[in-house]
Amino acid sequence: QVQLVESGGGLVQAEGSLRLSCAASGSIFSISAMGWYRQAPGKQRELVALDTSGGSTNYADSVKGRFTISRDNAKNTVYLQMNSLKPEDTAVYYCSARIIVLHTGVKDYWGQGTQVTVSS
Repeated sequence: QVQLVESGGGLVQAEGSLRLSCAASGSIFSISAMGWYRQAPGKQRELVALDTSGGSTNYADSVKGRFTISRDNAKNTVYLQMNSLKPEDTAVYYCSARIIVLHTGVKDYWGQGTQVTVSS
């Protein structure tokens, strides 16, 4: 099977920085898109940043210029560098990947989530 394991969340003051990591492991043939989503209390899960296998990236308007998504394909890992953090960035951040699994096909996988809390 496939697992996504996230790390790097925590508590930070406003204007601080954090770097999230998400590593995929298991019976992976290839990975197309990898991305980060977040869900704040009482709100729906929203896309934060997406990186496709073609190298293009998309960002939520609220994080453009502050967050950067990157991938290390050799390690099946995606990162989210978050700078100039704001209290409104507080949420549980989830990693997601669209993976072609050996002998199975294409499937979307999610990490367990990592809490990011930004204090004012």
